Amino acid sequence: MTAKNKSFLFTALLTLLIAGSAYTPPDEGMYPLSELKKVSLNKAGLRISQKDIYNPDSISLIDALVNVGGCTGSFISGEGLIITNHHCAFGAVQQASTPENDYLNKGFVAPSREQEIEAKGLTCRITESYEDVSDKVLAVAAGVNDPASRIRLINGEMKKLAAEAEAQDSTIKAEVSEMFIGKTYVLFRYKTIQDVRLVYVPSRNIGEFGGETDNWVWPRHTGDFSFMRAYVAPDGSSAPYSKNNVPYTPRKFLKVNAGGVSENDFVFILGYPGRTFRNRPAQFMQYQQDYLLPYVSNLYDFQNKAMEEAGKKDKATEIKLATRIKRNANVLKNYRGKLKGLNGLDLVQQKRLEDAELASYINSDVELKEKYGNLMGDIDKLYKLIYNDANREMWFAQVYSSTSLLSIARQINAFKTSMASRPVNQRAAFYTDSIGILSQRLKNIYNSFDIDADRAILTRMLNDAAKLPKIQRIDAVDKKVLKGFSSQDQIEKFVSSSLQYTRLKDQDFVFNTLLKSASSFSAYNDPLMMFEKDIRDQIASLKPERDRRDGLLNKLMGDYVAVKEKFKKQDFIPDANSTLRLTYGYVRGYSPADATYMQPFTSVKGVLEKGSTGNPEFAHPEKIRELWKAKDFGPFAKSDLNDVPVAFLYNLDTTGGNSGSPVMNADGELIGVNFDRAYEATINDYAWNESYSRSIGVDIRYVLWIASKVDNADFLIKEIGVKL
Repeated sequence: MTAKNKSFLFTALLTLLIAGSAYTPPDEGMYPLSELKKVSLNKAGLRISQKDIYNPDSISLIDALVNVGGCTGSFISGEGLIITNHHCAFGAVQQASTPENDYLNKGFVAPSREQEIEAKGLTCRITESYEDVSDKVLAVAAGVNDPASRIRLINGEMKKLAAEAEAQDSTIKAEVSEMFIGKTYVLFRYKTIQDVRLVYVPSRNIGEFGGETDNWVWPRHTGDFSFMRAYVAPDGSSAPYSKNNVPYTPRKFLKVNAGGVSENDFVFILGYPGRTFRNRPAQFMQYQQDYLLPYVSNLYDFQNKAMEEAGKKDKATEIKLATRIKRNANVLKNYRGKLKGLNGLDLVQQKRLEDAELASYINSDVELKEKYGNLMGDIDKLYKLIYNDANREMWFAQVYSSTSLLSIARQINAFKTSMASRPVNQRAAFYTDSIGILSQRLKNIYNSFDIDADRAILTRMLNDAAKLPKIQRIDAVDKKVLKGFSSQDQIEKFVSSSLQYTRLKDQDFVFNTLLKSASSFSAYNDPLMMFEKDIRDQIASLKPERDRRDGLLNKLMGDYVAVKEKFKKQDFIPDANSTLRLTYGYVRGYSPADATYMQPFTSVKGVLEKGSTGNPEFAHPEKIRELWKAKDFGPFAKSDLNDVPVAFLYNLDTTGGNSGSPVMNADGELIGVNFDRAYEATINDYAWNESYSRSIGVDIRYVLWIASKVDNADFLIKEIGVKL
């Protein structure tokens, strides 16, 4: 019997033993810190104490976690070194890149502190503490029946509590997060680090190996990792980028275990997952399936084609648009995966049946019927209103992020409006105090602005608006673009004329003339800015009704979750909302289709196999082939593979925001970095199932092998305490 067959037999026997034992697959759940007491991690396989993960009275693993640029990262040295994903650093690398110093494609290594580069646009946020403030938030809305007033009071109290917390401690930022809509609220206190620097980013053909061909796909061979460093002022306080700043000393950093894990090993993740929507009714799922997902995925597909075409002009434009294209492509494929999952699982119908059972349960109990008898009908009525103007609302939600010049016009118009609202004798001071913030916001937009891409995308947005039904018209488009006609000629004339005459497309004019003084700023106007103002005015006119619906939804969803918990006789885990969570499980393969089984590990051999296909997205450094042929794996090979493991699968419950999360073993040691899900698991945001929900991480052994053998970054390996 060969070693490979022995390994397969062992795995098969182990699977049978587990199936016949008392083992129970982990429940779905991204557990907030407050809910960790509800799960027994030690029975599941954790070898350290649960208090080692989170202990409000002492230092624990959560103190090593950071939210960095909307992703998760973790400290892995006492000198502020952070490991996260390549795609989490992508925007900062793009901003640091030029055609001459193309870090985006060639990668970047800083052997000394002095060579580390500012990661523009990135900050670190560390959770300091949390406090349940549900009673305080809901008390202000008690007895208030008007939906718009209710949501206004709740939002006001959330802001008030955050402001009070910040007033008590000027070193923190506070935020009240809604855990269950209309039901539970938690005050989080965060420490923010403003100075973040790039330390090591592998070349793009490692960090983005496989591109969109492999995105959301298994098997995967992407080295999706990067290293950053957090800096603070010499006195330890948070400070903007400065050469005088020093590396941050975290309260805790994770130990890196270069031995990795094997199939069926217990693993867990701490991180900041973005948004999930599992505790929602059938009508919400139908909105996703029929409106949001198809509209956005089709729009982003068009946008990317337009930006890719624009990027063919020159290298500088290609680099400038890279982050937008990557972000869009990720959402696009994710949304199409969700659509496939929604249809494949018939999730809308499943939810309808669940909601029908819930309605029967309510009606079977006199007290419940008295309190919740109208609940399901009211939810249905509200969503019918939402469906009625869904297309217009989606257009408003996308128009500014789609078209850079409209976004620039909005920033300038909003600043003008704010300045004009002040007494005349205070306007000059307001301008002087605030123009720096506006200038930075405009710079951020110009960083990814291209006139040809804007022209194509604005034309598409106007064509979409022209097709809207009568009850969902965009007033600005009808009044200033179509003017009673519906022809393509009208749209093309408007776009051509607006882009020709607006001086907002000229960055030099904007920063050196327009923003030079309050008088020059106030005096400037053009047709594009007037068009944007009309859009903004209509959005403002619709806000009262939107607020009313939000307030009503807040109350209905609070009641929906409350009565559903009674019906199910269980407490639900709150949907993800970018607050710190834990999820746990095991290293596991899965079967996505009949007669198909996906092994849980990939290897360098697979990198070379894909590279031989000729697909440019599978290009890789020649050094990888040379090392593999020489079997130069160092201490990073996995014995049963006789190769370096690249990526691995596990049945943990993750979503967007978990990118960069440390994957830890039973001893709380870092053995990988989470970066994606299998295509079948894109549906996780709406429903989780152990049979198909698989997340993907880059194996720490591949990270260390690439760092040491390919990029000569042994200085980092030494810093994190791994012996070569």
